[in-house]
Amino acid sequence: MFLIKTKNMRKLKAFLSLCLVFVLLIATVQIAYHDNSIEALSKLGSRGNEVRKIQQKLKSLGYYNGSVDGIYGTGTQKAVRAFQKNCGITADGIAGPKTLKFLGLSGSTSSGGYSGSDVTLLAKLIAAEARGESYKGQVAVGAVVLNRVDHPSFPDTIAGVIYQKGAFSCVNDSNWNVAPNSTSMKAAQDCINGWDPSGGAIYYYNPSKTSNSFMHSRPTITVIGRHYFCK
Repeated sequence: MFLIKTKNMRKLKAFLSLCLVFVLLIATVQIAYHDNSIEALSKLGSRGNEVRKIQQKLKSLGYYNGSVDGIYGTGTQKAVRAFQKNCGITADGIAGPKTLKFLGLSGSTSSGGYSGSDVTLLAKLIAAEARGESYKGQVAVGAVVLNRVDHPSFPDTIAGVIYQKGAFSCVNDSNWNVAPNSTSMKAAQDCINGWDPSGGAIYYYNPSKTSNSFMHSRPTITVIGRHYFCK
């Protein structure tokens, strides 16, 4: 009888051990999924690899000066709010799917497939064309370049669009020799991440500086600062 009970106890212990291994395995997979996914909702009090990625991105864009520690504290929340406000989206301090997309951290997107040199070139164009405009106006100018990249009537690269003959007069004047600053670099990254204040425009112009009949004939989508953005 004692031998039978001992065997049964061993079987029970073995079964419980297997159950424990199974539970731990599921927990490990879930943790790995959470750490590798950038789709989860991050907010005050959140911890983990996703928060660390958010902090790193915000730091690279100049919004966050704290430690990249994976802890979503008030400093991270404040940085997220500042970024959201500049992007024109709800500034709630929560890094949800839309905010992650604008940061270029969405699981379905990267940085638009653009290289660092593409970002720098776009920032150079923004600095030359939109110096003195609001931050939103600078992002809108960069967005026009990206809209042209996606449009069948224009070249399909940032460099191709910017250097297309007659496209941007600034590439032939002294403004082109000015290096992009941190603001224009941030604006370039923001529009690459998906922010388009122009509303899909493929043209823009300053009515006080151009009398070009073609530009004046284009349907206006929106006006930001001194620039009219058109279809």
